[in-house]
Amino acid sequence: MNIHLPLALLLLLLLTACSPKTSPRSSAGAPQKAWWKEAIVYQIYPRSFKDTNGDGVGDLKGIIEKLDYIKSLGVDAVWLNPIYSSPNDDNGYDVSDYRNIMQDFGTMADFDQLLSGLHARGIKLVMDIVVNHSSDEHEWFQQSRRSRNNPYRNYYHWWPAEKGKPPYRYSLFDEKGDAWKFDSLTNAYYLHYFSQKQPDLNWENPKLRQEVYEIMKFWAEKGVDGFRLDAFQFVAKDTSFPAFPPGYEKNFIDYYAMQGNIHQYLKEMYREVFSKYPVMSVAEGAGRNFDDAHALVDAHRKELNMAYAFEGVDIAQYGGYDLLHFKEVFSRWDSAFAHDGWLSIFLSNHDQARLVSRFGNDSPAFRDASAKMLNTFILSMRGTPYCYYGDELGMTNIGFTRIEQYRDIAAINGYKKARSEGQDMALFLKKLSFQSRDNGRTPMQWDNSAQAGFSKGTPWLPVHANAVGLNVAAQEKDPNSVLQYFKKMTQLRRQHPVLVYGQYTLLAAQHPDIYAYTRQLGDQKVLVLLNFSAKPSAISLPEAGAVVQTLINNYPEVERSGEALTLQPYQAVIFSLGSN
Repeated sequence: MNIHLPLALLLLLLLTACSPKTSPRSSAGAPQKAWWKEAIVYQIYPRSFKDTNGDGVGDLKGIIEKLDYIKSLGVDAVWLNPIYSSPNDDNGYDVSDYRNIMQDFGTMADFDQLLSGLHARGIKLVMDIVVNHSSDEHEWFQQSRRSRNNPYRNYYHWWPAEKGKPPYRYSLFDEKGDAWKFDSLTNAYYLHYFSQKQPDLNWENPKLRQEVYEIMKFWAEKGVDGFRLDAFQFVAKDTSFPAFPPGYEKNFIDYYAMQGNIHQYLKEMYREVFSKYPVMSVAEGAGRNFDDAHALVDAHRKELNMAYAFEGVDIAQYGGYDLLHFKEVFSRWDSAFAHDGWLSIFLSNHDQARLVSRFGNDSPAFRDASAKMLNTFILSMRGTPYCYYGDELGMTNIGFTRIEQYRDIAAINGYKKARSEGQDMALFLKKLSFQSRDNGRTPMQWDNSAQAGFSKGTPWLPVHANAVGLNVAAQEKDPNSVLQYFKKMTQLRRQHPVLVYGQYTLLAAQHPDIYAYTRQLGDQKVLVLLNFSAKPSAISLPEAGAVVQTLINNYPEVERSGEALTLQPYQAVIFSLGSN
């Protein structure tokens, strides 16, 4: 979902393809190949990518203008955040018309041109489908609130006021944290797990479900290659709304996620959509444990196939993180999906601050090296890598210091809630500066001209001051840039199936600075070494004695003597191995 939570939250995104070739693994353990396993996904936040009409908001024509750049990255699919008609309470995650394009972004003709341009370059398109909730300006909701006997009343969750105040439900985006909003027109409350302008849809209503499937078919018939189902982990609800224990909101995921009939909904969606169109689906779900995850993604269930776990990305919090914990989480997830299911690998998206600022070191001395190292990690792990726009450059947090600078509803209402609760607001702002979603939404840095070439107008969010030197134009000319390294790494993954399908084995689990692992597929074996620290770090591994070739290195050299190696700050190197 389009959210940012300060506590570690286990969320899942899941991919599904309808053809038999998408089953994750055979019973014998040999990897079953699928395009979406081999694909490198590039996520674009359209509002911030490229503005062509000077209104300060990125648009579809801007993405079309940069299609050759996207192709040059070596990516295979684009995941596009919502572009539907919306009043923009939550930047498009409040949809008022699922079959039209937001005016800020352009027209349906622009969309058709974008899709055609991507396909002409061999790139697939994955679109967001926001169906846990709609906008309160959607015609369904406008009808629903008119009277209690309106045909659309049951498209949403209503609680009649004569029954008293409904049992408390926590809202992630409400400034008071209350998910029930009183509406005087029919003397009733409606439910909104997110903002007041995002009323939750009632998935218990079969008519509502059919509406959603028809929307998905509309886009599938246009030729879209996949869908991401936003906040889908929350769609199933106990519509009797029993009281939850006091304080449940601290672990609300246990009460909100994977409830009721969610598996029946997914099986129905599979029958109605996924089995009829050559699309893959990305559904944001939350598994409370691995049993939940496998119930969703194991192929025989005909629901979903690829797990996208948020536990790893949520490790980086204000105050730092522990590499041992990082290694343990990613290794545990890999182990759980080693034989059934499939993972996605990512460290950033539209709900997170910038990758290099959270997991690396964004100081001028180490920014480039650590950005290269983190991209090496994403592109060398088992699973489908998701790369967020700007991370191929090493874009950094902008570092807002005042609440007035933010545009994100989660930040603004979170600030109001914290202030009403008497929290330390100076500390709150420091944490927000580190973790706010707006950090990951600043305009793409194309060149060193005004507004970094993003817009001829005033951008909806300010351009980072470091765009003068950190931009696409400069990095395309520099053979040692983060961008050029990213392209080499995507090419390396494409050339070596071991980096896609190979078995993952963690090495030196207790090493405090270096993340070391091997990938092996048949006779091919590689060693990946990543120094997550700002100082040189030594390691000795038997595998290092079998090095045959250096496949990629973000430094000119690597210091190695037999089994002993010393990695420079944030050095990343991948070796091919022979027999010891």
